[in-house]
Amino acid sequence: MKRFLNRLYKRQSAIYRIFLFLCTTTLIVYLFPKGGIFKYEFTKGKPWQYENLYAPFDFAIAKTEEEIITEKKRITDNVIPYFEYDTIIAITAKESYDNAFSSYLKVLNQSSSRDQAKLFGRILLNDIYRYGVLQESYSYGNKRQIFLNKGNEAEAITYGQILTPKVLTKLINSRIDKSEYTKFKSDFVALFYDLIKPNVRLNEKLTGSTLENELAKVLTTRGGVSRGSRIIAKGEVVEGDKLQILNSLKAEYESQVWSDKNFYWIVLGYCLLVSLALMMLLLFIRKYRQDIYENNTQVTFIFFNILLMVLVTTLVVKYKSEYIYVVPLCILPLVLKAFFDSRLGMFTHVITVLILGFVVPNSHEYTFLQIIAGIVTILTISESFKRANLFISVGQITLIYILAYIAFHVIHEGSISNINWTTVGLFVISGFATLIVHPLIYAYEKIFGLISDVSLLELSDTNSVLLKELSNKAPGTFHHSLNVANIAEAAASEIGANAMLVRVGALYHDIGKMVNPTYFTENQSGSGNAHDVLSPKESAKIIINHVIRGVEIAKKYNLPDRVIDFIRTHHGTSTVYYFYTKENESNENVNVEDFQYPGPKPFSKETAILMMSDSVEAASKSLKNPTSSLIDSFVEKIVNKQMENGQFLNANITFKEIQQVKKVFKRKLTNIYHLRIEYPE
Repeated sequence: MKRFLNRLYKRQSAIYRIFLFLCTTTLIVYLFPKGGIFKYEFTKGKPWQYENLYAPFDFAIAKTEEEIITEKKRITDNVIPYFEYDTIIAITAKESYDNAFSSYLKVLNQSSSRDQAKLFGRILLNDIYRYGVLQESYSYGNKRQIFLNKGNEAEAITYGQILTPKVLTKLINSRIDKSEYTKFKSDFVALFYDLIKPNVRLNEKLTGSTLENELAKVLTTRGGVSRGSRIIAKGEVVEGDKLQILNSLKAEYESQVWSDKNFYWIVLGYCLLVSLALMMLLLFIRKYRQDIYENNTQVTFIFFNILLMVLVTTLVVKYKSEYIYVVPLCILPLVLKAFFDSRLGMFTHVITVLILGFVVPNSHEYTFLQIIAGIVTILTISESFKRANLFISVGQITLIYILAYIAFHVIHEGSISNINWTTVGLFVISGFATLIVHPLIYAYEKIFGLISDVSLLELSDTNSVLLKELSNKAPGTFHHSLNVANIAEAAASEIGANAMLVRVGALYHDIGKMVNPTYFTENQSGSGNAHDVLSPKESAKIIINHVIRGVEIAKKYNLPDRVIDFIRTHHGTSTVYYFYTKENESNENVNVEDFQYPGPKPFSKETAILMMSDSVEAASKSLKNPTSSLIDSFVEKIVNKQMENGQFLNANITFKEIQQVKKVFKRKLTNIYHLRIEYPE
């Protein structure tokens, strides 16, 4: 049992990765729709590439969205609206007429034509309230049929028979002008304006209910296809009714009610496909980025980002699939490139897009668009810490999206006249959404303890608190670190390593010397050497301890682990050779481990470059009357010795790259010492 537990403990990292793999696969499959997937891919305007297709079951032919919209618009335009007639207002107006007439037309009170004028006004009032006066105007045509509800009765009339305030004014003026009472026109007009009140309004509730009932009767299908009948033959062009029948079959197939047995088979199929995709990603990381594969935090970070993109995309598809291109999927390669490298960012992006192909509509177009956009993202962003680069890249990504969409549209429709500009707008929104990558990177740095180029740029500021303290306590070491940073950065750029990371690592690699600065030659004045009063073993211990002290100081100031790696590895497991030789002179039984740095050895290109740069720069101070040939042999000697001692065995740096680094060192040192090229005599 104890042996089994020990074995589990030793393999806990691998067990965690397996657990992470299974959890991610399960969560992704859980987010997927649980239905069948139509096994045929077809495109409008393209020939049917498969054998003759026969209907596997009876199904109805679905109407196109345009057909349903047209039919609903026709119903909306033709539905008969209901208007309510307020009889109380009409009766009140008619009952008030006699008193109002006497008040406004006093001049006729003693006239012989009083009764005839009064009758004229009453007839006009009855005509006005025959169908009533509208409280407000509506956008119906005058010939539009309506129902006018008077109490419990509904009368079918035209909209134009009801008077609007504007028509009412014309009617009153016209009737008076045609009568014998034109000289009393102003009095009659004042009478009617005071007496007449609008009494007809649209019954929105009843009209809306009627419209809903009519719209509910709209069928989403037209006709059907019987089982066994041929749908399309091989080579036929997919268009018109053929396209609609195929779309109907696909929708019917994917929306069928599946039995428990079918359901579990579908889930199993999804699990196999998703696990295969994630397995390919893990194998890629293991082969090309062993350092990431062995770091469970970084593997978790990669899987978390894949899961996040799948979650956001599936939520958008379930809400409204037309908004699928709003999801800024290009954030994924941007984030991974900021923390790792372009190759891993691109591979992860492709795997994620392939997984999302099971969820999104028009998966072929979606996959093509997103992969092309991912490639553009990787190619255009070179230095993510420069804000201008991100804006330029976002503009290029958006342009590629739009061009590819237009190309697909032209293929399908054969024209650009009916482009859906809403979709183009979605691409623009997606581009702007990509700009959240910087705050997202900052959040990831805090959550996962990673470091990006933006943070490296901040750490490279020599006015930071820690570097200021180094320059004050150990000015010689600070100057040495600057020189190493310049040399190492140039070497890293030459072989395609992370130049910014190397520079930051070089600036902080010797901060441990702040503890005992006078014990290091670059900080000693001409007054004497502090090691003169110490034994070689004690001196070696102080020299070696600057690595340990550096790690402690770095953790105190919360430097990222990737920067601390440079402090730990910049001497590898090399020996403090001067004091080891001195001890050997007086003691035959010397333990070499007492004079050896604790390591570890450099395990990346960047840490290997720093080790070489540090040794070359420090040793170059001992050169007297340096010449080009002397510098060449000097660099070769130091770097070759480190190689012979196996210091670069764990670093993924090649012999060719080491030769390139040597050339950079020679060129840089030649420039530092202002040497001319030696011409043959």
